[in-house]
Parts: sequence; structure tokens; C-alpha cells
Amino acid sequence: MSQGAGDSGSLLLLTGLLSVLGPSPTSSIHVYTQREVYGTVGSHVTLSCSFWSSEWISEDISITWHFQAEGSRDSISIFHYAKGQPYIDDVGSFKERMEWVGNPHRKDGSIVIHNLDYTDNGTFTCDVKNPP
Repeated sequence: MSQGAGDSGSLLLLTGLLSVLGPSPTSSIHVYTQREVYGTVGSHVTLSCSFWSSEWISEDISITWHFQAEGSRDSISIFHYAKGQPYIDDVGSFKERMEWVGNPHRKDGSIVIHNLDYTDNGTFTCDVKNPP
């Protein structure tokens, strides 16, 4: 996607990946995200992550969001929820622009990214683990 540096009305494409984690089909977690999310430079976007599990939601549930920049092979962790607490990246390009809006007891691991920038183009992945 071609973008001009001064074009604040350009759209960003944020791609979500579906992650399915679990040791076996009988106790797996199904994670659902939007396939594509668009946002305008300077605006905010909600990256939805809902999940379903046949097991009860453990106090040890963890949710991690990863980001892979467009054209990059490397993925970085930008958010982590564990032991009932959100841990937002305090360094890097998402510093002070991310907000936790999820609620694991409602099977929601969503985040909001504020003040979108061209460098936010890429793939965001939501991983959910619910250990027994």
C-alpha cells in the first residue's frame, strides 16, 4: 500500500490472525479476531479478540498480543495480560498509545491502539492460554 508522508487521511490496514491454542481438540481454546481492520492516521482502532473454551476460565489465563510490521519477518510482543493484570509495552512504537479494554471473564482480550501511525501497518496476533 502506497502512502504519502503528509496524507493524514490515508487508511491503515491492520491484519488480525486467528490463533487456536490447546493440547487437544477436547480442551482447546478457539480465538476469534477480525481478519482485517482499517483505521485512519491519527485515529484509534479496537483490535477485537474473543475466545471460547469448553473449560472454565482459570485465574492463570494469559493473553498476549504480538505485532509484525508490514514487510518484516520479526514479531514483537506489545501487550500481555497475566495473573489478573494487564502489562502494556512501556517502550517501543506503541508506548502510551495502547489501552486494555478486554475482560477475560467475559472471554474478551481486546485492546485499543490510539493515535494510529503509518508504522502501525502490519499483522497483530492474539494468543490466549488457559492452563488447567
